[in-house]
Amino acid sequence: MILSSVLQAIGLFIATNIDDIIVLSLFFARGAGQRGTTARILAGQYLGFAAILGAAVLVTVGAGAFLPPEAIPYFGLIPLGLGLWAAWQLWRGDDDDDDDEAKVEGKNVAVWTVAGVTFANGGDNIGVYVPVFLSVGTAGVVAYCIVFLALVAVLVGVAKFVATRRPIAEALERWEHILFPIVLIGLGLLILISGGAFGL
Repeated sequence: MILSSVLQAIGLFIATNIDDIIVLSLFFARGAGQRGTTARILAGQYLGFAAILGAAVLVTVGAGAFLPPEAIPYFGLIPLGLGLWAAWQLWRGDDDDDDDEAKVEGKNVAVWTVAGVTFANGGDNIGVYVPVFLSVGTAGVVAYCIVFLALVAVLVGVAKFVATRRPIAEALERWEHILFPIVLIGLGLLILISGGAFGL
């Protein structure tokens, strides 16, 4: 029974978070060469995912007024805003990577940025987790949360592995400054449109 619940939790985590590998890989590319990048990305991912779990648990125990379902699509404003800011910096030349030192050192990746994008990208996770949590009881919810939190570190490790493979790392180094805002803007628009925010 316990093994079955653990396997189900692993499957659910993979299904709802596999897309994070792309975004996290871009964060790793953005912070390449900066001391503490991995720790900041890990902390941000944990903060964002803990907020997702917290929201799912609150909704599960009946606090729907705290996070009404119609509010979830508006989380798309977070990556959209961050992506537009990154695009603005690129357009102004603040994100210019022509300097060799900039290529070696990368850019500072903020914990709150990773956390915000993780939380916004996990809005759909809340909708998936709530019915599962309702069906497994309190002990099951605790077990799922423990498994999920353990797998966050694995997810970050996989993203770092992907981002540091030579062909991928070279491609990310060349295109990260363009891909980063495009991915965040696209993610934000996808969340807003698929959720019907602003009547879209």
